[in-house]
Amino acid sequence: MTFPEIMINKAISMKKKLVLPEGTEPRMLAAARIILDKKIASEVFLVGVTEDIKKTAKENNVDISGCTLIDPSTSEYQKDFAEEYFELRKHKKISMKLAEKIVKTPLSWGAMMLRKGIVDGMVAGAENSTGNVLIASFTIIKTKPGIKSASSSFIMTMKDGKWGVNGNFVFSDCATIPDPTAQELAEIAIASSDTCKTFLGADPITAMLSFSTKGSSRHPNIDKVKEALAIVQGKRPDINIDGELQLDAAIIGSIGEKKAPGSKVAGKANVLIFPDLQSGNIGYKLTQRLAGADAWGPILQGFAKPVSDLSRGCSIEDIVVTSAMTLIQA
Repeated sequence: MTFPEIMINKAISMKKKLVLPEGTEPRMLAAARIILDKKIASEVFLVGVTEDIKKTAKENNVDISGCTLIDPSTSEYQKDFAEEYFELRKHKKISMKLAEKIVKTPLSWGAMMLRKGIVDGMVAGAENSTGNVLIASFTIIKTKPGIKSASSSFIMTMKDGKWGVNGNFVFSDCATIPDPTAQELAEIAIASSDTCKTFLGADPITAMLSFSTKGSSRHPNIDKVKEALAIVQGKRPDINIDGELQLDAAIIGSIGEKKAPGSKVAGKANVLIFPDLQSGNIGYKLTQRLAGADAWGPILQGFAKPVSDLSRGCSIEDIVVTSAMTLIQA
């Protein structure tokens, strides 16, 4: 069974509700049809002006019967959502009038539906930038207690099953934090280790990557990785984590034994924590393009409730699989 099939089957068994804020995006409508037909979600909400949603569906020959259409400008939740948003942002000196305006925007409306428990997950990004999705999520959904920064990861599915967990790795952070502090890097490592359990059903073996292995080089960038490792070990001693490790030492047994003898991670890693966004983004795209791996994500980590960001070049299949992955976090 493929990774997408595993995710879809698990989501089907959970019977959760999904909101797609970009209700007039043709790919979203096509994905909503599939999600309902396959019972990946028990209910799918499409946000937008009702007539616009229906018009787009008709123009693209998509049957949206069974979807719940919700227009922020006419919804019964309008007053409740505006008051909630005002309470969340009043420290920024916003007015109630501005709160009423902001909360009617589709992304904010979808995030508020998730915050209030009307739905169990939100997927967006087919027509909105990652920045816009993150702003709505940070201001409304918020991060989990004890987590200051949300991050992201990709599930990388290799063609050869000998790697990671039956051919699957967690790569992080590849899409969110450009230059994480040691504290942020530690939070990325903790969240990504939990992601491994959630999506791969395996105990994480987490490698903090660097251009050095166990003191083979000296540099402030390496010191940051070491500091992050110490923070994780202090907060989550249950996580099997080690660093700093070069990539080959992290995933190839013979090299791990030579460069980091005695390490419980070296040569066995299934979660790879890159030291910054440049290396993470380059790393996942190299693996995807040169090794022919499938990249599933980005999965947003650290938010209080499940929300996912799509690439604006996403396919209908990407939306369907991402929706399933989002809902199984609920």
